[in-house]
Amino acid sequence: MVDKQASSDAARIYAIGDIHGRLDLLERAVAAIERDIEEYGPAVLTVTLGDYVDRGPASCGVLERLASNPFPTPYVGLKGNHEAFMQAFLADPGLGPQWRQLGGLETLHSYGISVGRFMFGRSYADAAKELHEAMPMSHASFLQSLKTSHSHGRYFLCHAGVRPGVPLDCQDEHDLLWIRNEFLDSDLDFGKIVVHGHTPGGQPVVKANRINIDTAAFATGNLTCVALDEDGHRFLNV
Repeated sequence: MVDKQASSDAARIYAIGDIHGRLDLLERAVAAIERDIEEYGPAVLTVTLGDYVDRGPASCGVLERLASNPFPTPYVGLKGNHEAFMQAFLADPGLGPQWRQLGGLETLHSYGISVGRFMFGRSYADAAKELHEAMPMSHASFLQSLKTSHSHGRYFLCHAGVRPGVPLDCQDEHDLLWIRNEFLDSDLDFGKIVVHGHTPGGQPVVKANRINIDTAAFATGNLTCVALDEDGHRFLNV
C-alpha cells in the first residue's frame, strides 16, 4: 500500500505519465524528483497517471516499487485503463484475447509466468489463475487503492481526460480511463487544466486547457515528469 499520506496544501506537485512496465525509467523519474526537490524545496506531492503495466518488460517491478511509494514526497497513484483491464481479466479470463492485444503477455512474463501457450490464444483461465497466485498481496492492494482522479490547485489530474460539459466532480470513471477524441478535440475551459496521459506521442502536448504527458515510454524510452504549481509548469529531465 502507499505509505505516505498526500498533503492537500502542497505548493508544487509532480505528475508522471504512462510508465508501461519501464522500471528503469521510473527509477530515473524518482531520481529526477529528488534532484528537483534539492533545488526547489519540499512540501510537494507526486501523482502517477496510470498505465503502470503491459507492453514494457517489468510491470511486476513497477508495481512493486509504486506499492511502497519510492518518491521523496507524499504520493497519489491514479488508475489507468491498463490496470482496469488487467483487473477485469483476473475476474473474467474470457477477456484474455483483448488483454493480450493491450500487452498482457508482457505483464504475465514479468511475473514469471510462461506465456508460450497463451501466445496461441489458449488457456487464458490458467493464465488468470497463475497471475492470481503469482501477484503479491501488496500489488493487489495497491491496485485496489488507485484513484480515478486527483484535483490540486488549478490542476485536475486523471489518466485519459474528461468529458466536455460535465463538471469535474461528476465525471464518469469510464471517461476518466478511456476517453480520447471528444476530450482531445475540445477547446472548452474545463474549469481546471487537465493533466493526463493515455494518448501517446513523441513529446508532451501543452494546450490552454490540458497537458498531455504520455510520451510512449515503453517504446521511446522517454518518460515524462512535469512539475506543476500555481505559476505554471516545467518538465524535468528524466
